[in-house]
Amino acid sequence: MSILKANTRRNGDVTIVDLSGQITLGENSVLLRQTIKDLAAKGERKILLNLAGVAFIDSGGLGELITSHANLSSQGGRMKLLHLQKRVSELLQLTKVTTIFEIYTNEAIAVLSME
Repeated sequence: MSILKANTRRNGDVTIVDLSGQITLGENSVLLRQTIKDLAAKGERKILLNLAGVAFIDSGGLGELITSHANLSSQGGRMKLLHLQKRVSELLQLTKVTTIFEIYTNEAIAVLSME
């Protein structure tokens, strides 16, 4: 199993979280939850998750993505997804999670969409 890593950076008023590894039930999903929770606690309301380095998401990871999105939305924030790998994209389409998230392939356009 690949340990999830999260690095944050800024592009204007948008926080981009570059994720690499796997988003799976357990420590990896806890890291995702805590990262989003910490950003929200700092007042960050525009979060873009860059999944270019994520090759696998299990059901627990999917649940965490949805829960984090819902929690941020309830606080007036927005979370969007960027650079899905083919396998992850297919999973999100199959599970209809694509109806919850806005998904982008271009970071500049994704950042502009947050305005």
